Amino acid sequence: MSDTAAAAASDAEGSASRTPKGAGKDEKKRGLGARIGLFVRQVIAELKKVVRPTRSELGTYTSVVLVFVAVVMAFVTVVDLGIGQLTLWAFGG
Repeated sequence: MSDTAAAAASDAEGSASRTPKGAGKDEKKRGLGARIGLFVRQVIAELKKVVRPTRSELGTYTSVVLVFVAVVMAFVTVVDLGIGQLTLWAFGG
């Protein structure tokens, strides 16, 4: 293993065992209301980072999904009909 890879592995192991800043003893002192308030603030901060698609992007995404679903439906239909015909041939129906 190279020195860089070894250093990265040791950093990853060390960071997994460390607690983030502000965690630890202070977390035990917070009451239920403070923890809920912190959670709500963090949720709002994350929602502010969300990028919503434009109307044209949404139309493109929707059409891609519908085409994909139609192709998968057609494939499953063909496979189902093929297995049905194979079963009829094998068991003489």
